[in-house]
Amino acid sequence: MVIEWGTALYQLLAFAVLLLILSKFALKPLLGVMQKRQDMINEQIDSAEQNRKEAEKLLAEQREEMQKARVEARELIENAKKAGEQQGQEMVRAAKEEAQRIHQQALAEIQNEKDQAVAALREQVASLSVLIAQKVIEKELDASEQDQLVQEYLKQASEEL
Repeated sequence: MVIEWGTALYQLLAFAVLLLILSKFALKPLLGVMQKRQDMINEQIDSAEQNRKEAEKLLAEQREEMQKARVEARELIENAKKAGEQQGQEMVRAAKEEAQRIHQQALAEIQNEKDQAVAALREQVASLSVLIAQKVIEKELDASEQDQLVQEYLKQASEEL
């Protein structure tokens, strides 16, 4: 096998020119596109990492807010229970006071009516005594008639009461 150096040199030179042309027009744009793609992928990775960190931060904030809301809800429930108990105790106290007031008022009314009844009874007894005395004086009666007359007037007085 004989090597033709002229043809080999020509092929080598043609290959070198082709390599230069390809590297200038094809390889540089291809490497540029690959670099842009690598940069874009790196940006997306950075963006995804940043989004993940923000999501974790928001999740932690939401958990903290939920915990605060639970604590506030418990406090509100406790306050409502206390207020309800206080209101219930106040209502019981007011009802007891009202019952005591009504009881005292009823006792006062009973005493007043009793006093009025006693006064009326005294008046009737006095008027009956006067009537009996008048009748006795008007009529001189013997003892049995006088007893009978007193009994009649007492019976009459008790019927009027």
